[in-house]
Order: sequence, then structure tokens, then C-alpha cells
Amino acid sequence: MPRRSPTPPPEPDNDVPDDEGSFERLQKILASAGIASRRACEDYIRDGRVTVDGKTVTELGIKIDSQAQKVCVDGERIKFQKKQYYIVNKPVGVVCTNADPQGRPRIIDLLPPWYGRLFSVGRLDESSEGLLLVTNDGELAHALAHPKFQVERVYRCIIAGIPSDETFHQLRQGLHFTEGKFRMRDVRRVKSNGKSTLVEVILTEGQNREVRRLFSRVGHKVLKLRRTAFGPIKLGELDPAAYRPLTTAEVRVLKQYAASEPSGRPSWQQRDVSNPNRKRLKGVGRPRSKSGSRAPSANRGGSRGKKPRR
Repeated sequence: MPRRSPTPPPEPDNDVPDDEGSFERLQKILASAGIASRRACEDYIRDGRVTVDGKTVTELGIKIDSQAQKVCVDGERIKFQKKQYYIVNKPVGVVCTNADPQGRPRIIDLLPPWYGRLFSVGRLDESSEGLLLVTNDGELAHALAHPKFQVERVYRCIIAGIPSDETFHQLRQGLHFTEGKFRMRDVRRVKSNGKSTLVEVILTEGQNREVRRLFSRVGHKVLKLRRTAFGPIKLGELDPAAYRPLTTAEVRVLKQYAASEPSGRPSWQQRDVSNPNRKRLKGVGRPRSKSGSRAPSANRGGSRGKKPRR
């Protein structure tokens, strides 16, 4: 795991400010404060665990002003922290839950404790690795993780055996499990190596161990699974167990993506996914445009070692 600095660094400037002093639904405010997902916050309200200005609230949909009113959960006043957004390259053996009775390393252990309460957007199982978004923005996390919002997740998998085109067609059509029908938005063969195959998979629901269970059903064990993209954010060259804050531009794009209609989003092959992870600029670089990568021919020498004529 990466070493933690002895003193807190400056807070990352990746927040997209919201309107202040406005009235919003209580469950949305709680989720935005990082208490839990919006659905879990609704349960908190129903159970009488939330008070506003000292009065217990059990009605969903009530609107309050978080800047002017006192909100408590289980008697503890909510502190509305600045929203934070990070990308983490989860290694194998790390779990995504914030409370693990077995004491295994958690994804939040990869970030310094002074960043406050954070949680992952969706999950990767312990045996999987790759891109995870970590935040304290419960509202955005809900919009990105819930299956109904159809956010694309892209994976690279090494599977045992050589799947046929008919197998891929079956995975796209979907298979029935206890929780319902699981299907892959798309799956394609990247290359085969002996008795194993590298494939790229696109999902839009993120069910529990969905990729592994689907491949297992059609007779192909997943040997290695790595998430490479989540919505418009791409893992890039971020080292294992490393993290970085999302840029302000990335947060804005992520929120726009979450708020858009799934049918109106471009497909994975057509979308220009954000990828600022360039090692030459210490992890926050931009791809160099092809048009500006070389000087005009009039400014170059006619042969190697020859200076241009003035």
C-alpha cells in the first residue's frame, strides 16, 4: 500500500459548487453529505433516526435548507464536508466495504484518513482489480451505481478456454440467475494465448460478481478481471494501489454523464473517454493532438542533421 504523508496536503480542488441556501429533499441532502446512498438515507428517515432542528422527521420528500437548519442522524449533527472525488486503482486482495469484520485491507485505507468519510461508487470483488471511483457525494454515487441508470463499465478479462461466437451471442442475449437476467452490453475477443483468451466486456448494471458468474455459466472460468473504465473515466496508467483526485473538468463531465439519458449516450467505441493519467506529467496530463505534434514542413530541415534554410 502507498505510504501516507505525515501531514495533510492541500485539499484537492475538484469540487463543482452547488447552489447555496436552497431547499432540497432531506434524503438527497443526507446522501450528498456522504451518510449513505439515497435509498439507505430514506430508510434512516422512515426509522426515525433523523432530526431537523431537534424534531424527528419520518416523512420522505420534506425539503430543508442545509445551510440554515440543524440536521442530525442518530443524535449526531451532520457536518457538510466539501465534496471530494478520487480515482483509485484497486489491487487484488482489497475489499470495497467500509466495515470489514475480517480485518482485510479496504479501499478507503489506500487514501489518507484526513480526507474524511469516503466510500466507493459500486464495488469490485476481492479477487478483481482496476478502476474504482471514491467519493463522499452520495447523490452522484447513487446515479452512477444503480442499475437503472445504465452506466457503462468496461473490463479486460483473461478467461480459460477459447469461447465461440455463439458463446458471445449468448452472453449478449443474457442468462437467468436468482436475482434476474444478467447480460453483457457487449463482449469481444482481444486475443487468444494457448488455452486462455483475453476479452473485453461492457456491462451496464454491475450486479454482484456478474462477469464471473456469466462466464462460469457458459463454461469459461475468469482467471483475471480488471476494470479499465467507469462511465467517461478511464483508468489509464495509474499504478496499482495508487489514487489521484479527479480534475474539475472530469467531475463536471461525470455529473453531466450521470444526468443524461442512457439512450442518448454514445457507445463505448464512439466515446472519447477521459484519460489524463500520463506519467510524463505526473498523472495529470493531456493527450497531445496529432495536428500539433510536429512542426510545419517549412520549418524543418530537408534531411537529418541539416539546418533549415533561413
